[in-house]
Amino acid sequence: MWVLVVWLFMLQPHIMCEAHVVRCGIRDPQPTVFDYYQSGDHFIGGIATQSYILASSTEFHQPPSQEKNEERLLVTKNYQHVLALVFAIKEINENPKILPNITLGFHIYDSCFYASRIYQVTLQLISTRRRSIPNYKCDIQDNLIAVIGGCRSETSSKIANVLGIYNIPQLVYGFASGMTDKTHGFSIYGIVPKEALQYLGIVQLLLHFNWMWTGFIADNNENAERFVRKMLLVFLQRGICLAFMQIYPDLGFESAVVDMVKWMEETYEKVMNSAANAVIFYGESGSMIVLRNLLCVPEMEETVPKPKCKVWILTAQIDLILSDYQRSLDIQFIHGALSFAIHSSEPQGFEEFVGSRNPLKAKEDGFIKDFWRYNFDCEFLNEVPGEGKGYICTGAEKLERLPGAFFEMRMTGYSYNIYNAVHAVAHAVHAMYLFKSKSESVISGEKRNHLYLQPWQLWQLHPFLKRVSFNNSAGDKVSFDENGELEGGFDVINWVTFPNQSFVRVKIGKMEFWAPPDQVLTITDEAIVWHKGCNQVQPLSMCNEKCHPGYRKKIKEGEPFCCYDCIPCPEGKISDKGDMADCFQCPEDCYPNADQSFCFQKVVSFLSCEESLGVSLAVGALSFSFITVLVLGTFVKHHETPIVKANNRSLTYTLLISLLLCFLCALLFIGPPGDVICLLRQTSFGIIFSIAVSSLLAKTITVVLAFMSTKPGSNLRKWVGKRLANSIVVFCSLIQVGLCTVWLVISPPFPETDMHSVTEEIILECNEASPTMFYSVLGYMGFLAIVSFTVAILARKLPDSFNEAKCITFSMLVFCSVWLCFVPTYLSTKGKYMVAVEIFSILASSAGLLSCIFVPKLYIIVLRPELNIKEQLISRKA
Repeated sequence: MWVLVVWLFMLQPHIMCEAHVVRCGIRDPQPTVFDYYQSGDHFIGGIATQSYILASSTEFHQPPSQEKNEERLLVTKNYQHVLALVFAIKEINENPKILPNITLGFHIYDSCFYASRIYQVTLQLISTRRRSIPNYKCDIQDNLIAVIGGCRSETSSKIANVLGIYNIPQLVYGFASGMTDKTHGFSIYGIVPKEALQYLGIVQLLLHFNWMWTGFIADNNENAERFVRKMLLVFLQRGICLAFMQIYPDLGFESAVVDMVKWMEETYEKVMNSAANAVIFYGESGSMIVLRNLLCVPEMEETVPKPKCKVWILTAQIDLILSDYQRSLDIQFIHGALSFAIHSSEPQGFEEFVGSRNPLKAKEDGFIKDFWRYNFDCEFLNEVPGEGKGYICTGAEKLERLPGAFFEMRMTGYSYNIYNAVHAVAHAVHAMYLFKSKSESVISGEKRNHLYLQPWQLWQLHPFLKRVSFNNSAGDKVSFDENGELEGGFDVINWVTFPNQSFVRVKIGKMEFWAPPDQVLTITDEAIVWHKGCNQVQPLSMCNEKCHPGYRKKIKEGEPFCCYDCIPCPEGKISDKGDMADCFQCPEDCYPNADQSFCFQKVVSFLSCEESLGVSLAVGALSFSFITVLVLGTFVKHHETPIVKANNRSLTYTLLISLLLCFLCALLFIGPPGDVICLLRQTSFGIIFSIAVSSLLAKTITVVLAFMSTKPGSNLRKWVGKRLANSIVVFCSLIQVGLCTVWLVISPPFPETDMHSVTEEIILECNEASPTMFYSVLGYMGFLAIVSFTVAILARKLPDSFNEAKCITFSMLVFCSVWLCFVPTYLSTKGKYMVAVEIFSILASSAGLLSCIFVPKLYIIVLRPELNIKEQLISRKA
């Protein structure tokens, strides 16, 4: 596909921003021979891609001539692949610990990324040198032990079709998905990490930056189809959607220009108008030019729009490679991109080796002169006369001055793979000979005739190659898994470009297959340089704005699941993170905040003596208790006075004691409820209050009977006395005691934790267990109060000197008013305030009884003692 694109822009140069193509026939006197040879006891074959042959279909109307009408596009950056292999061979031959007394040679060909050329050079590797006659030993035949190649999957597949027949090990230094399976036999070894790890890395990278809405552009080949097929399923599982997916069009020669321009315009519009600011670009080693031409669309227009914040995510197959005709192309388009890269280190001495290359001395190197011509724009003396370049190649030109898009001094990922592949073969051969040396002195050099391996003996090398494991000179471990793939990882790099066509690959993270699942990808966010349109801020790539905490996602009808609306959480539920699919309830001991984004811990609530309300009520209860004790003491001190003796002195003491207990009973409601407290609270309150009201009822009945018995002929005199009053108190109180006993036996109150009544509180309370019994006790107490109130009203007009009916009337009026207000107030409050209402009602009603009945008597006893005499009472009666 890349060849077709180059041909397209060669045919229509006005489509390119800047473009021209060099004809190989003019500048290369022998365009069909591009190789590099060095002899040795064993030799390793290399098939590199240094150039691309551009050719169109031809119809032959007569026998074709031997002259080839081909054009070759040189990619000078790939020359480092050749140097990496040569450097590795040199390093091994100089190392006495690996294959001593045995030298390795090499024979490197240029495949030109052309099918016929690939098959031709593969056959030449297994034939007598310079003759494509396999299976025959016509002359001195080199001892081939392995082949390293190629850079792209199409090239590797064609090489494997030939080498698989001879079982010759092939080490693929580029990505060749699926080639290490049984389809091509067992002779394929991938010297690159598993591509599946890269799929995982892309997903992890998108999730790391929360880029859930992405675009995808891919090459039109089997690898891209495999990539799309696997990635779409993973994307769906991890909640990632594709805003668009563009595949290079499968163009024919007649419609190439129109269709390609149309596709580029359509794709550019989709990329720039989409909310997906992260775009995955999948291609091969030379696909960078497609991305450059795609982004070149606005440059064809009169006005260039302001660059938008788009982050390109590149696969490890892609490298920044420019050919001779692309010298002046701007590489700023790749600035800020994120890319996976084959992990590479720098072997010691490689840069010095590359810097020492001289085209005038490297006679066997069939690549270096073309590389030198194209990069330094010069010609070699007496080789191409009449060109008029004006500059002669001296060999003293400095390679480090070349832009990185044309050549790099530091070892690239593909070159590092080649370097490791050569060392893997050398270690495997060394291990094989060590194994053989147990029975014969092979390595010692005494039997040099045994060094030669026949082609049918190459299968012996495979077991050693599969188990090879070593640390190279850079300190990295090299070994293969059971599928013949390298056990390694990827680097994550950030592309930083400069106006002078130089660039820097900044390593910002890595992927390691041996790491735990949550640590496979590590990224250093602070080291990233974003695209200029992003203003150095991490871009967002989502279909819509992220839902804030307190909201949940609602899928839009007819849209991908990554597109959604944000709606508030229902009442009582929260979402504590952004973009949550659903809201959830807080735990029972927590409650949501106003924004429904966080759960607060509920406060344990009960009426405590440490808070102001509890302290106030406790002080009130104790104060009234103290007052009651004073009143009781005063009455006991003056128990022989007429006013104390009037209206049954024992009932007065009973009433005062019951009122004292009523005040103290209020203290049971303050503090955390326990089992015993819950049993005593309502029952003691009901019984004590029943005794107090029964005492008032007995006083009232006693007053009525006393005055009715004074009438002539009345038979009620025998009922007047302490026995009747005590009987009334005991009888009425026993009924309440019975009710409370039944309550405690059938369904006793118990302590309870109420989580739901008050949103922000956990209420510690006493559960009455049986509301019927509770209201029965309360109702009976009310019944006694009403009876007492009724009788007191009937007796209110009796003589004042002996009559307490008016005081009882007022006291019961207060009592009934308090408890009538208590019921609705009690039912409308929750938690500790409900308890406070009951305490207040107890204190208020008890204080009402105490004040209405005993304050007038205390006034006479304490302040007007002259009135507290029998004569005064009789005179008042008269």
